[in-house]
Amino acid sequence: MTTEGLAADRLLLNRTSTAERVAAILRSRISEGYFLPGARLAEDTIGTALGVSRNTLREAFRLLSHERLLVHELNRGVFVRTLSIEDVIDLYRVRVLVECGVVRAITEVPRGIDQLVAAVSDGEEALRRQGWQALGTANLKFHEALVALAESPRTDELMGGVLAELRLVFHVMADPKRFHEPYLARNKEILALLQQGDGPAAAEALAVYLRDAEEQLVKAYRDAQPSTFA
Repeated sequence: MTTEGLAADRLLLNRTSTAERVAAILRSRISEGYFLPGARLAEDTIGTALGVSRNTLREAFRLLSHERLLVHELNRGVFVRTLSIEDVIDLYRVRVLVECGVVRAITEVPRGIDQLVAAVSDGEEALRRQGWQALGTANLKFHEALVALAESPRTDELMGGVLAELRLVFHVMADPKRFHEPYLARNKEILALLQQGDGPAAAEALAVYLRDAEEQLVKAYRDAQPSTFA
C-alpha cells in the first residue's frame, strides 16, 4: 500500500473535520431549542454567520440528515425534521434501554455526580427566572449527565443524537412550564438516590419517569394534529 493518493485527500479531510464541527454547533443549537421543527435552514445566512463555505455547510447538513435531525426537500432546501408519534415511541424505547441500564449498574456514588448536581442547579435557576426553554435544556443536560456516568464515548455519542431529536419533540407541548417543572423535582429524587449509591432504586424511578413523559408527549401529538399523527 502506498501513500501517493493520500495527499490528494488532505483538503477533503480538512473540509470534513470542519463540517463535523459545524454539525456539532448546529446539533447543540437544536438541543437548546433554537431551531424549531419545520424551520428552513438558509445556507447563505448560516454559512455567513459561521464563516464556512457552502460545501462545508452542505456536508454538515448531510451529517445531521443521517442523524434524523434535518431533512432535504428537493427544490426547497434543508429543514429541521418534524417528528412523528412513531419517532417519539422509538426515542423513549432507546432512552429506557440506555438510561435505565446505565443507572441500574451503579452501586456507589458515581464519579460524575457533580454534573448531575450542576444540571439540577441550572434547572432551579431557570425555574426562578421562568425560563422554560432553559429549563428544558437543563433537563436534557441532566439526562446527558446520567448517561455519561457509564464513561462510554459511544454511549455519549448515541445519547447526544437522541436528546437532540427529543428537543424537537418537546416543541409539541403547548404549556412548557406545566410539562418541564414537575420533572425537575423528579430529577432531584433520582439525584438523591444516586448520591446514596442506590442505582437500582434510581433506575426504577427513572423507568416510571420516562414512561410518564412518553405518555404525555404522545397524547400531545395526537391532540395537536390528530389527522397527521394518528
